[in-house]
Amino acid sequence: MSIWKKKPLEKLLAEAADSEKGLKRTLTAWSLVALGVGAIIGAGLFVRTATAAAQSAGPSVTIAFMVAAVGCALAGLCYAELSSSIPIAGSAYTYTYATMGEFLAWIIGWDLILEYAVGAATVGIAWSEYLNDLLINVVHTDPIPYAWSHSPFQTSAEGVHGILNAPALFIVSIISLLLIKGIQESAFINGLIVILKVAIVILIIVIGWNFINPVNHTPYIPQPSVFIDEHGIHHAYGGIMGILGAAGTVFFAFIGFDAVSTAAQETINPKKAMPIGILGSLVVCTFLYILFAHVLTGVATVEDFRTGGKEASIAFAINKYMIGYQWLGQFVTIAILAGFSSVILVLLLGQSRVFYAMGNDGLLPKMFSDLHPKYKTPYKANIAILIIVGLFAAFVPGDIVGDMTSIGTLFAFTLVCAAVIILRKTEPNMVREFRTPFVPVVPALGIIVCLAMMYGLGWTNWTRLFIWMAIGIIIYYFYGRKNSTLNNPDKE
Repeated sequence: MSIWKKKPLEKLLAEAADSEKGLKRTLTAWSLVALGVGAIIGAGLFVRTATAAAQSAGPSVTIAFMVAAVGCALAGLCYAELSSSIPIAGSAYTYTYATMGEFLAWIIGWDLILEYAVGAATVGIAWSEYLNDLLINVVHTDPIPYAWSHSPFQTSAEGVHGILNAPALFIVSIISLLLIKGIQESAFINGLIVILKVAIVILIIVIGWNFINPVNHTPYIPQPSVFIDEHGIHHAYGGIMGILGAAGTVFFAFIGFDAVSTAAQETINPKKAMPIGILGSLVVCTFLYILFAHVLTGVATVEDFRTGGKEASIAFAINKYMIGYQWLGQFVTIAILAGFSSVILVLLLGQSRVFYAMGNDGLLPKMFSDLHPKYKTPYKANIAILIIVGLFAAFVPGDIVGDMTSIGTLFAFTLVCAAVIILRKTEPNMVREFRTPFVPVVPALGIIVCLAMMYGLGWTNWTRLFIWMAIGIIIYYFYGRKNSTLNNPDKE
């Protein structure tokens, strides 16, 4: 029994070809682009942009978006090669199993929980914040009481303690049930929401451009200093370290294009559709992000993001500064709620497919690979994820889980870039419908940029990552290693 044993590429490709027993193939290239954009444009843009400006970079958050986009583009090229060559559920987990062995595959599978499950919880918490904004500013009624819309680790200015974030738990539950019903229905609803979200982003850019105050962009890169947030955590503000820290924070805004790769086993002609879905969604969103961040930091001040705006900073900035466009603030709040829902959908989709792959391999209980007899979806995995994500959404503050998601995802991207280099050496004759250009330069640069953004997230998040990984290693040692179908063929 070897923890470094690799899953044979022939076995992976055979699993991908066995569509009769597996997941339904219903998604097209444009469905994948819509899924990618649906996951990418959400809490990252509408919440984390203001957070990064307030805590780390000020107006230079636009530069941070460029740094994050470069890292994502480099990793995206690697994802495109791997997902078109190994079109099977599991994303980075599956690629690592084929290139680096079972132990690192487990590590990345466990790490992906930080990306997808904890990411979905982060967006669920943001959904809760915007729901209260909707109740106050659009419906003109009382918000959900603070105690029932915040975690136990949060306290209001009036001294009220949170108990449970009920709205976040509610939306995660509804989306999980929709995913059990089927991916085709989920993708259709997501497509409608994507059209609405992109329209809102373009509206804010076009209208907000006329309200930019040049004073808010001066200096564009603030002088280096230290910002202490409400939890007492120190952040490097301004200068190069501020930009790197902001890049790690707004990196959350790009999470989603890689979730497209988890649906490879449900895609028609994945070898051509996967690169289009991954790279297409990334290009569309990067262009919108840089323009959006420039407008937002020009309309409102950094102090607005730190005090009055916080999670609902977009609606706050519109209502305070864009005189005559209050209707846009109300429309934005409604659209953002719908948009957040589509982000949760894609992240939960990604997480359930990773659990499905790990259940198939015996590293998690086999029930996670059970498909619903009618809908052909991994419904037991969806139910388990509902419990995990629901607990995070209900009981953990949003900024903490957001940074955990970013550092976990960056670690996954680092391993995906490494997997391309390794597979080029170990499987030179493998059929590659899409080839990452300039290997090993592109994946090596991807590794460097991702590690730089991880560094910018600070020691607090590194500590959380190490603790999370330690828990994962213990679970692998006592369960995964003993139940692996690759190392224990009799269990298959």
